[in-house]
Amino acid sequence: MIQRIQTVYLLIVAGLFIALMFLPIALLQSEGNMYSFDVTGLNTVIQPSELAYPAWSLMAIAAIIILLAFVIIFMYKKRILQIRMCIFNALLMIGFCVLVGFYLWYFERSPELPDMKTNIRIWAAFPVIALILNYLAIRNIGADEALIRSLERLR
Repeated sequence: MIQRIQTVYLLIVAGLFIALMFLPIALLQSEGNMYSFDVTGLNTVIQPSELAYPAWSLMAIAAIIILLAFVIIFMYKKRILQIRMCIFNALLMIGFCVLVGFYLWYFERSPELPDMKTNIRIWAAFPVIALILNYLAIRNIGADEALIRSLERLR
């Protein structure tokens, strides 16, 4: 199981989204107030931190992506189902990226937060990197399936 490269890809996908749970996606500034945007929502930077706008949908999608990546790893005997689950995971990652973009667009246009300046952090690229790694896992699972089918033809 661990000797297959797609397992390593899927572990990295899960690791990137676990890291994204603890890192801010963007820092926002509005009239001297600093906000941190992460998967839980828009938080104030001052101590104690206060949740200004919840975004629990991001947290739920990230948790599902992490769990699904681990489930896919342990489905190594059912390669076709593994490919389908990887495709579903990729769709969830695309939805996560779209939702993050929507939230950032909403915060910039929000009347409660005038003159919003957004500073996107480098970890905002983690979902895109995870999407690429998920695609590589799909290709390698497909290559394994093709190899198994060609070996069955030789029998």
